[in-house]
Amino acid sequence: MSLRIVFMGTPDFAVPCLERIIADGHTVCGIFCQPDRPKGRGMSLLPPPGKQAALSKNIPVYQPTKLRDGEALGILRELAPDLIVVVAYGRILPIEILELPRLGCVNVHASLLPRWRGAAPVQWSLIRGDTITGVTTMYMAEGLDTGDIILASQTEIAPQETYGQLLARLSQMGAELLAETLPLLETGRPPRTPQDDSLATIAPPIHKDMGQLDFSATPQDFCNLVRGLNPNPGASARFGEGMLKVHAALPASDFSGQPGEILHHKRLIVGCGQGAVELLSVQPQGKKPMDGAAWRNGLRGLADSEKFG
Repeated sequence: MSLRIVFMGTPDFAVPCLERIIADGHTVCGIFCQPDRPKGRGMSLLPPPGKQAALSKNIPVYQPTKLRDGEALGILRELAPDLIVVVAYGRILPIEILELPRLGCVNVHASLLPRWRGAAPVQWSLIRGDTITGVTTMYMAEGLDTGDIILASQTEIAPQETYGQLLARLSQMGAELLAETLPLLETGRPPRTPQDDSLATIAPPIHKDMGQLDFSATPQDFCNLVRGLNPNPGASARFGEGMLKVHAALPASDFSGQPGEILHHKRLIVGCGQGAVELLSVQPQGKKPMDGAAWRNGLRGLADSEKFG
């Protein structure tokens, strides 16, 4: 038995789920994703990955700017899906859409709910130093990621894993978990576990200004922020009149000094709150990423008072 599915997903994270739905023999009758956005130096309009994947498979694409004006609801009524699958779509579905499919709306979320409800669960799990995360399939409700859990799958976070690396892993895990979830919906016997709201944490959107590194933070908090913002929006530290992007950092347990003070004549070890960090990979403005030690060795005649801001 195959299901008739409308898929709602915009970024790269959503594409493996879409591909798995198709590979498992279900009919995707339409795809909803965010409108094309201007990107690159030329700011030309580029289609999001969800749209690109749909077009490559000749699936109709819909990119409404609103979901509450009745237009999207009319399209969905014509498509008549058994189920709507939502994976990082980026919009809140109104109740009339949630109630439309006979099997409801199911979401693939990149955390172990109720931890990290919201827009940026992967980044916040790293920023807050979590050692375990995962993916969850759930029935969608009107609240922010508050619906009943169907299935969950967990994984350990590697000590130096970045946002980009973890996101890629979780996207594949999400596709596998969705493949386990859909047959349960077909048979009408899916698990349904209410979330414990007392354990909920919120993952609000990430903003570019969060990437300004603070050397008064503890070494681990500093490194967690670097990991959580790599590759985007990225973390940067002020040095002199410019900014230096930081792509990788580790606590330097054998060193300590004033926040922002460079502590080694060859390695890029910098004082931090309650210790120090070593900046392993950096990128000066207008240049390519480079080894932190190489950047440090390129500083000639460094004044004793010159340090990171």
